[in-house]
Amino acid sequence: MLTGLWQIADLEREGPIDVDAASVAMGAYAEAGFTTFDMADHYGSAEDIAGVCATRRPGDLQLLTKWTPEPGAHTRATVREAVGRSLDRLRADAIDLLQFHAWRYSDPDWLDCLFALQELKDEGLIHHLGLTNFDAVHLDMVLNTGIEVVSNQVSFSLLDGRAAGAMTEVCRKHGVHLLAYGTLAGGLLTERWLGAEDPGPEGVKTWSEMKYRRFVEAAGGWDRLHPLLAAIRAVAERHGVSMANVASRAVLDRPAVAGVIIGARLGLSEHIADNLRVESLRLDAEDRDILAAACGALDPIPGDCGDEYRRPPYLTAAGDLSHHLGESPSPYPVRAGVGGRTRADSGTVWEEAAGFSRAVRMGEHIAVSGTTATHGDRLIGGDDPAAQTHFVIDKIEGALEALGGTLEDVYRTRIFIPKLADWEPVARAHGQRFGAIRPANTLVQAGLIGSGYLVEIEAEARVGS
Repeated sequence: MLTGLWQIADLEREGPIDVDAASVAMGAYAEAGFTTFDMADHYGSAEDIAGVCATRRPGDLQLLTKWTPEPGAHTRATVREAVGRSLDRLRADAIDLLQFHAWRYSDPDWLDCLFALQELKDEGLIHHLGLTNFDAVHLDMVLNTGIEVVSNQVSFSLLDGRAAGAMTEVCRKHGVHLLAYGTLAGGLLTERWLGAEDPGPEGVKTWSEMKYRRFVEAAGGWDRLHPLLAAIRAVAERHGVSMANVASRAVLDRPAVAGVIIGARLGLSEHIADNLRVESLRLDAEDRDILAAACGALDPIPGDCGDEYRRPPYLTAAGDLSHHLGESPSPYPVRAGVGGRTRADSGTVWEEAAGFSRAVRMGEHIAVSGTTATHGDRLIGGDDPAAQTHFVIDKIEGALEALGGTLEDVYRTRIFIPKLADWEPVARAHGQRFGAIRPANTLVQAGLIGSGYLVEIEAEARVGS
């Protein structure tokens, strides 16, 4: 089990925190054997608190942090600066695990950030690289591209089982581990809420409670939560443990899960003794059946891991991204073209040399040129045809967004593949992204110019169609 420090930011809404006192409270967790702590650059003074605690316990703690940059361009220098800030706060020479969050995949700048982080890992400033809130498709893309990622931190609980599907398959395929947060759903899966009525949006107080109340609504509402709580309580009573213990153990037992992260309100409310019971708790087949039946009555949380930060319904404390982000820059630069056209360029050398644009808009219509898995001088997705296809569609989406469109506006795609054997993974990847849109499509075998390219796609869209 890991101890999460996200509630530091929540506490600081009420006033400044005594960093020294909080570090002493953090030390109590370490004394009990909970020596791994998870935090982020935006969790208030969490990194400062952890750094003070670490100086008192040299070599005893594992400090995991995150970098959640604003969308848009970042250089090697700005990435190094961000890592340097965390190193200063943590009072460390290297970060044990640096976890990266990308706000949107249609802007390829997120890849530049990861490549720069890989360089800092190679230098020794980062021991291990991880991701946070990545979906299965893009985790697979990152790994096939050769970036050395060891973990992905995602929401995973008896309320939210998204990570049990494609995400687990990707992790097992590549040997990557999941770090699960939200396992107690902000405390909603504990005795405190057993039999309680829906408090409404005004009745929840912490950011975590606000956020996971939205998860409850997405899962079918408060009436659906009560049977789940009853099932957790029944299993807890069988073993003489708390509901939190059962909810934690149930996720820890899932394939690919390396740890669950339980939040701590340092110096205010601690559950050290209770958390220690999770280690010895063993759920049997009857326990798992009881919990599975209750989970099966819930509506699945929509989308894949991390989608709550990228598309509606935004399952965040605010119900949107207003407390996370301002406006996002265009994924690609936009320029005026001839004849009233507007064009977007992705920056590949051939756009200028061969005299074409990544995409052109005329009135309501947008045409996207044949697009491969090229980013700068890199090939994204390695030799995996599905991973390349997903990045190609990301580029198409970025070009459409730059010109005021979306993937939903696409009414025609054409796919070209050099190897007939790749048709199915390419077609299935296209289906994952366009399955709800269903544009007209043609897939043909054709020779592609350039080394390593397994797929090329062009698209046509009508904005607002």
